Amino acid sequence: ITAQEMSVNQEDNELCRKWVESVLLGESGEYPFTFKIDGEEFNHKDWELDLTESPDYGSVYQGGQTDYWVFTNDDKKLEVTVETTVFDKNATCQWTVYIKNTGKSNSGIISDFYALDSAFETGKAELYYSMGSDTAASDFSLIKKDLSLIKKTFSANDGKPTEAYLPYFNIHGENYGMILGIGWTGQWEAGLSQRTKNTKITVKQENFEAYLLPGESVRSPQVSISFYKNDNALKGFNLFRNWVMDCVYPKNVTQNTYTVMEVAGPMSTRTADEIIEILDGIDDSIYKQTDAFWMDAGWYNYNEGWYDGVGNWTVDTSRYDKGISELSSYADKKGLGHVLWYEPERIYPGTHFHTVGSEKPQWLITVDGEDNIMWNLANEDALTYYCEYLLNSLKENGVTIYRQDFNFPPLKYWQTADQEFYDGRKGICENHYVTNLYKFLDYLTDNINGLIIDNCASGGKRLDLEMTYRSIAFWRSDYNCSFHPDLFEATQSHTYGISFWLPITGSSLYMQDEYAARSDIMPLMLMDFYSHTHPD
Repeated sequence: ITAQEMSVNQEDNELCRKWVESVLLGESGEYPFTFKIDGEEFNHKDWELDLTESPDYGSVYQGGQTDYWVFTNDDKKLEVTVETTVFDKNATCQWTVYIKNTGKSNSGIISDFYALDSAFETGKAELYYSMGSDTAASDFSLIKKDLSLIKKTFSANDGKPTEAYLPYFNIHGENYGMILGIGWTGQWEAGLSQRTKNTKITVKQENFEAYLLPGESVRSPQVSISFYKNDNALKGFNLFRNWVMDCVYPKNVTQNTYTVMEVAGPMSTRTADEIIEILDGIDDSIYKQTDAFWMDAGWYNYNEGWYDGVGNWTVDTSRYDKGISELSSYADKKGLGHVLWYEPERIYPGTHFHTVGSEKPQWLITVDGEDNIMWNLANEDALTYYCEYLLNSLKENGVTIYRQDFNFPPLKYWQTADQEFYDGRKGICENHYVTNLYKFLDYLTDNINGLIIDNCASGGKRLDLEMTYRSIAFWRSDYNCSFHPDLFEATQSHTYGISFWLPITGSSLYMQDEYAARSDIMPLMLMDFYSHTHPD
């Protein structure tokens, strides 16, 4: 395929425009989303419709035109807001659906809440999708299947959105092709099938069935569709990648590549003075090739290992007597930023966050038989404390790249909280938790100018579209945590597979020979400890 054929053309944009007008904006009398209230399916004819530019929720999407369609039903005391964004130059549209109880009593039970439940006239189609990040050499492997009457169902694994599959799909049809993207940092589900050469697609939060309290609102996963027409499916991949680069990634991560130097790993016992003594011996030419220092887990107080100190987000003064800011200031003098690791959603017993959370109702979620405890972001008061505390921590530590890890399966915690805190309303904790996770990350970037968010999550297990709007993965697979005989071939394979969808990712830079170094070429690289380099 030529570069010219790869480019978005008028035909692609026309495909997108026609679908947006006909279905997304309802000119055909249909909408792509649906839900039920007490078993009765949503029928837009029973609702009043208004267009507004100032909703209660909303984001500014670079390169897109955003509108809000508000459906109201006085009898049911519900308001449905559809945030729609069209990216004219990228033949792409996206939307999110919000449902709010405007009454003074509990709403009816909302179920079968699909962000997308629609058929597309693609003609006979092939499906391309990728495996997720499962700490394997085969991570991100691209797979091709024919669509058929038998629905292919994809979902997250235990609430980790990209461990089993990436939530991106290339439907390459005879009539036209389309890329489906899903933004939901929880338990999403997608179904794809084909009947009479039409491709049927459904997308939703996998399990949701709940009434809403007065004033309460919930949301659907975010859905994007990029349209293209070409005999070669590579055009679709290229269109999607360009849209991600142009409109999705935060602008401060697309303007540069990043190379970071590890100065303290999870097992580091060096003091700040010992680290600085080593750093003083590194030639300035190395610093000119480096963008930031990297301090991973373990900079706080812990007992047996870094893992049992999560929840103590204060510096271990026995090693860093002047605080982390001594090292971040050193980095700044060298013209470098500073990466610092946190895992604030997971709480270990006996830590500061455990003590604080234990004194407040519904701030902590515990599961029988599990050492890990979840900080309940679904609780608004817990969210407020969390935001303010962690923002202050990042500022005190001079963080320019916030590394957020996530090392446990959240689904059973959300399900436990549904039963214990939320009257058995299925999926309500997950819905509020995921929504507030985005609020937290946006709060950090709103209050720290130029902050970059490194999305780790056990190595690439949270790479959905909503997180891509806010972050990048400096560490895309935990397969690179230790050496394997096939490590360099696996790293090449990981780069190949994930780059069909997300062009900016990173991993370790192993430098023992030229083959190893070339195998690790990618936009984001972690240099070996203390800048070990090969002269070439």
